Amino acid sequence: AAAPAAPAAPAATAATAPAAPAAPPKIDSGDTAWMLASTALVLMMTVPGLALFYAGMVRKKNILATMMQSFTICCLVTITWMVAGYSIAFTPGNAYIGDFSRIFLNGIGQFIQKGNDTQAFTLAAGTDVAAPQTVPETVYMMFQMTFAIITPALISGAFADRMKFSAMCVFMVLWSLLIYSPIAHWVWEPTGWAAKAGVLDFAGGTVVHINAGIAGLVCALVLGKRLGYGHDNMAPHNLAYAVIGASLLWVGWFGFNAGSAVAANGRAGMAMAATQIATAAAALAWMFAEWVSKGKPSVLGCISGAVAGLVAITPASGFVLPGPALIIGIAAGVICFWTATSMKHLFGYDDSLDCFGVHGIGGIVGALLTGVFSYGPLSATDATPAGSPGSLAQLILQAEGVASTIVYSGIGSFILLKIVDLVIGLRVSTEEEREGLDIVLHGEQ
Repeated sequence: AAAPAAPAAPAATAATAPAAPAAPPKIDSGDTAWMLASTALVLMMTVPGLALFYAGMVRKKNILATMMQSFTICCLVTITWMVAGYSIAFTPGNAYIGDFSRIFLNGIGQFIQKGNDTQAFTLAAGTDVAAPQTVPETVYMMFQMTFAIITPALISGAFADRMKFSAMCVFMVLWSLLIYSPIAHWVWEPTGWAAKAGVLDFAGGTVVHINAGIAGLVCALVLGKRLGYGHDNMAPHNLAYAVIGASLLWVGWFGFNAGSAVAANGRAGMAMAATQIATAAAALAWMFAEWVSKGKPSVLGCISGAVAGLVAITPASGFVLPGPALIIGIAAGVICFWTATSMKHLFGYDDSLDCFGVHGIGGIVGALLTGVFSYGPLSATDATPAGSPGSLAQLILQAEGVASTIVYSGIGSFILLKIVDLVIGLRVSTEEEREGLDIVLHGEQ
């Protein structure tokens, strides 16, 4: 027999009952701890990692000036990000730019949702299971700040030995606000057009590496070749610095890639494994390619290959399995070896420390191969909750993201360089370049 129906609640009681209050968000201490550690690791990539890596590859007379560029960019972008960069990149706004609601970090909240991961949580007894688990927005802002710091610092490798310090400072502030922050909004803010379209970039293949690589190429072309390029001895003065710098980059990159999961979870673990595998594969691929073509495996080639692998796996790291990570690493090592050693000589541009050859080309390789190898359950985003397994459609989407970044970064960087050149000039004089930037620009050696 059917159970008797429950008596209907009085209409007046239903109409007047207050709505249940929304459950307050709760800090996830484990995820927050991981994000704090990742933030420190990514900052280490610029100072001291990139500073040592680049300084070890220039001539003795420019070592301090090269390190000073990385250190100063860290300081400049920190303030730029606090004033406006974060607000441009990570507030809803529209499809192309944020809404400026966080200028000077005004009203920065205490919590931020964990991005795109959907997971079950075991909460302490007595807590409300409906309450979202979160990390502080201040921590997320700082994590993204370290990305904004290293991206323009990468560009400095393309114009090493010849740009005025004052011009570098002005260009980097403008570039961070007008080029980096909008592209970060396109790709990583859910309202951005690339994010809504389903373009996959886990940790910065387009936003960081293609962006910096193309800007570096434009810098190299606008400033012209170094004095004596092609016939003077421009061998690195201290490769030991470069090896230490590359090693710091490798370790710091775990924060870069695994930290981009914005949680201490399975996706972070897979991103870390993919990063290690691709980096080792790329270092070996570059080393063996150079060994075959030139007769000896060089130290500089091996560490350059490692950086190429780190770059290429960045957009794919949270979206691919270990096997594809191995393939991406091998492809990056071989292709970047060719671009860094042959293509720039073929076309005659002076990309001093191979910013475009490693970061630009490596980023393109990784972004495109993400479309080929992305694994459905790992590649879920707001635009594609079920994930985007590798397919021709996803490859086309990736190509659209790559092309848009190339066009915007290339044209925007060119315009900014021309404005800075018109106002204060870009390049040191021939006599200053010959003497060396350490003494000329900073009065030290």
